[in-house]
Amino acid sequence: MPRPVTAGLDGSAESLAAAEWAAREAALRGLPLRLVHVAEPVDPLMQAPLLGPETRQHWAERIPREAAEGVGLRHPGVPVTADRLAGRAAELLVEAAADAELLALGSRALGALGGFLVGSVSLAVVAHAVRPVILVRAGEQAADEHRPDPTGIPSAAAPFRPVVLGLDTRSPDASLIGFAFEEAAQRAAPLHVLHGWTLPFTAADAVTAGVDVRGEFADRQTAALSEALGEWRQKYPGVEVAERAALGSAARLLVEASREASLVVVGRRIRRGPLGVHIGSVAHGVLHHATAPVAVVAHD
Repeated sequence: MPRPVTAGLDGSAESLAAAEWAAREAALRGLPLRLVHVAEPVDPLMQAPLLGPETRQHWAERIPREAAEGVGLRHPGVPVTADRLAGRAAELLVEAAADAELLALGSRALGALGGFLVGSVSLAVVAHAVRPVILVRAGEQAADEHRPDPTGIPSAAAPFRPVVLGLDTRSPDASLIGFAFEEAAQRAAPLHVLHGWTLPFTAADAVTAGVDVRGEFADRQTAALSEALGEWRQKYPGVEVAERAALGSAARLLVEASREASLVVVGRRIRRGPLGVHIGSVAHGVLHHATAPVAVVAHD
């Protein structure tokens, strides 16, 4: 039985945007869509007087039902199921992600810059899920993932914008690279692979002494990036690949590229400890400042 594309729902605008993104992704992949709403326990001392058990249950049942009905109408070719779970949201969403092809969650946009406001539940899920987790900002529309049409108007009928992958050439993980290539292939979109690098201390000392070794290091980084992508170009000959190794912050490069991307893909190393929220500095920076949906792929 195929894994579904899953989206977490809480009734907010950002979670509904994530459900819509997940429905489009399910259609691209030919997979079913699963909507999950988690009703967390309420402290009786914090409960508002007018929000009785019947009202809470009514809203908890209404959110996934209405979302499923709406998504089903807008995406008639995608089988949709909706589940209502009770418990701690982060824990249950991590469990839902384990049974999914990927999990989509919503995050609020931050003002004119359009970055993300990533809540504690989303961060916890990103930090502990073993399957890819995609953060989708409120207001995200299908047309936002596509290039403007010939008249300059955003249109979902136009080709997809590029998929952007952030890659560390010191540990080019196959699951991360494969996910990015597959996303690009499904969209018939170009794949832009970015690697940000810094000079080691020894090289910095040489530059200070008047010996510019940046060109030599740049050539090494470019060669390492090309080598990491070589076999993947052969596996996906239909994907147009553009690669760039640049001196500077990887997070900054990816945030800049997100402005013209349909999806940004970053990696997160799996930590075996159960405590804490650790996603890495690059993923953290991209999640909070990218303007496109961000996929975080866990890897060893």
